[in-house]
Amino acid sequence: MAERLSRKKILSPEKIFMGMTGVFSLSVLLISALVVYELFSASEPTFQKFGLKFLVSKEWDPVQKVYGALPFIWGTFYTSFIALLIALPVSLGIAIFLSELAPAWLRSSVGFLIELLAAIPSLIFGLWGLFVLSPILQQYIEPPLSNLSWLPFFKGYPLGLGFLNAGLLLAVMIIPTISSISRDVMYTVPANQREGGLALGMTRWEVVSKVVVPNSRSGILGAVVLGLGRALGETMAVTMVIGNTPQFSLSLLDPGYTISSAIANQFTEAFDKLQISALIELGLILFVISVIINAFAKLLMLRMNRFSGGARI
Repeated sequence: MAERLSRKKILSPEKIFMGMTGVFSLSVLLISALVVYELFSASEPTFQKFGLKFLVSKEWDPVQKVYGALPFIWGTFYTSFIALLIALPVSLGIAIFLSELAPAWLRSSVGFLIELLAAIPSLIFGLWGLFVLSPILQQYIEPPLSNLSWLPFFKGYPLGLGFLNAGLLLAVMIIPTISSISRDVMYTVPANQREGGLALGMTRWEVVSKVVVPNSRSGILGAVVLGLGRALGETMAVTMVIGNTPQFSLSLLDPGYTISSAIANQFTEAFDKLQISALIELGLILFVISVIINAFAKLLMLRMNRFSGGARI
């Protein structure tokens, strides 16, 4: 009898559940470790030949077997920065309007459309950027900007394909993510804090800027990181509009390349083991960049929550 009771305790549902969840958690760590190991081992030929010079070299020549990652790293960060610069104020405006100002009937309708926009496949965005956004940029926006060629940001010809197109397209793609999460975070701010601000004589704008946004800033930061993660890793849409030229340029009008688009374009056509290794090392670089950004954002959110008690996501 005692043995049966001990077995029941050992095989209790609670312990089985705890064991299963522990296995699931460890499996995530195991998969991540295997991914890192495979990326490291497959990129070893490139690392042995070029070393750290691979990170700062601007030349990418499969014929001469010379490879450098700087144009791709630059293109990835540059287009993501352009996207955040455009998407962040628009997304915050949408979130504030939906959570604080919009009537109930409009709030639900606009919120549904934003969530629907987030579900559109990236290929559809790429086609829209290629056939709609690109002609508009080439005919109406980039020609006036090219007249400012004395600035390094506007040198070149109005091609309609390049960093500007890719940045605008990424901004449209990440706005739904940032605005939806920011709106949900703003909903978590207690109503009595808003009412208290209004009772003290604050205007609606002061309530939003001094009560709602400060209490939501850690959640907004998390939304920005999620949007940045999509911008950094986006492949098909960017490949269709960035021009796919490996060069380091400050000009928004010039074509460029990102890490993801380079891997998507060249991996199936790579004819040399060293080129394949170089492309895999690009993937490793993108993985490391994503880990560093997410870790930094997590530490920053923890610090903000610790000192301000902001909303978490």
